[in-house]
Amino acid sequence: MGRILLLDAAPGALLDREVERLVGHGLAVTLNLRRVADRASAVAAWADRVEFTDVDPFDEAALIGEVVRGGRGYDALKSRAGVPLRAAFLAAATDGALAHRLRVIGRAGAGTDHVDLAVAARHGVAVTHTPGSNADAVAEFALAQLLSLTRDLVAHNGAAHRGRWSAPSAPAVELGDLTLGIAGLGRIGLALAERARLLGMTVQGWSRSPAGPPVRRVESLAALLATSDVVSLHLPLTAHTAGLVGRAELALMRPGSILLNTSRGGIVDEQALADALRDPAHPLAAAAVDTFAHEHAAFASPLFGLSRALLTPHVAGMTGRAMAEAALRCADHVAALLAGRPDGIPVAVPPAPARSAW
Repeated sequence: MGRILLLDAAPGALLDREVERLVGHGLAVTLNLRRVADRASAVAAWADRVEFTDVDPFDEAALIGEVVRGGRGYDALKSRAGVPLRAAFLAAATDGALAHRLRVIGRAGAGTDHVDLAVAARHGVAVTHTPGSNADAVAEFALAQLLSLTRDLVAHNGAAHRGRWSAPSAPAVELGDLTLGIAGLGRIGLALAERARLLGMTVQGWSRSPAGPPVRRVESLAALLATSDVVSLHLPLTAHTAGLVGRAELALMRPGSILLNTSRGGIVDEQALADALRDPAHPLAAAAVDTFAHEHAAFASPLFGLSRALLTPHVAGMTGRAMAEAALRCADHVAALLAGRPDGIPVAVPPAPARSAW
């Protein structure tokens, strides 16, 4: 059916399930070992059925070199970690001189902002993804962020490990006393809304799509920020949402409020957020951030070292169930597109240049 480069397989035992699904679809798999924890076991298990390579997927030159090596090329490529696939790579991977010209990019996850969709479309490359595969996992993680910050768990844990018995300076709030504002009412936003409502929170949301129960709709981001005790972001990163939450928006938040971001780093101005958290007079009390503008080998942020910032390395969706769902669905989507069966397969399209819907 075609050749596929598995840039970053699912971890642990999920690797075998993912490779088995791809091979079962008749695909010739090349497994990149760079991000495989137990390389020896992977090679021993699959040496007679797949090929192997070892390339840093975040090194564009190295990735291009792998794709064009020997003039073979690949019909498809699968990424889990959001490897940037921009114009230079797409041009090289679709070169007509290759025996296998790139036709499909599969993302085991919802976001496709790592791919230049307009360039991919011009080169005839379909970009498929798995929206909703990690909705429950991310919603649960956002609740964990919320509970950790409202009950100050990190500070209490640190003090206890230092042998200090530190009672709170003021009583904590209960969830039933808080209003949660959700920006973006897609699968993840609605999953969070349902859980928060069951825990007694007042829930309101802002979205370009109609909001139904259990979410009360507000008409603007400004209104959401000004009337919520906790704001959780669940928006895609687009030209319209990049930098959406900056200094002016943060200044609108309620005194003592909390910001949660498990969507995409580029949506929040990290320098503005860091400055707000450093300022004791700023209304923002704390923030939990799981996604950053610069991640993986380029990981850097002005939020480093701030006690009021709870930072995690883009792990909100990394549960066994969510990762298995994403990996196997992605394999099925790629195989279907390569076989010319696009019906029902989600394919990302370049964003329209129209005015912002947000």
